[in-house]
Amino acid sequence: MSIAQNKKAFHDYFIEEKYEAGIVLEGWEVKAIRAGRIQLKEAYIIIRNGELFLIGCHISSLPAASTHIHPDPVRTRKLLLHAGQISQLIGKVERAGYTLVPLDMHYKAGRIKLEIGLAKGKKQFDKRESEKRKEWERDKQRLIRNQHT
Repeated sequence: MSIAQNKKAFHDYFIEEKYEAGIVLEGWEVKAIRAGRIQLKEAYIIIRNGELFLIGCHISSLPAASTHIHPDPVRTRKLLLHAGQISQLIGKVERAGYTLVPLDMHYKAGRIKLEIGLAKGKKQFDKRESEKRKEWERDKQRLIRNQHT
């Protein structure tokens, strides 16, 4: 079941591979995510010391958050993957000019998981081309629908 999606990533990048990662969260963050108070649009993933970190993901705290913690909505959060997957991703990102982007946050067996994509940036003409293709598909469906009536 999807919690939040990053639709902008599919517009700005060609997604080549997808991975599912765990995410290290605090208690107030889990409650806020369950309430749907998360935004992935500006988020990105960096590699630091052989570990993956999610930066720029905005989780706004609930108004009833306890008084003894001071929630930071955009703190850096660690991602959890197998060591082999991390080393594979590091190689591709450093060598081939790929980037890592968060695609989708969802529940899996009661846990919150983040789907990350190994992506290559689109040029402006690629974005226009994919927009034209989508528009043509919509027009084609409309024409087919109108023929049957």
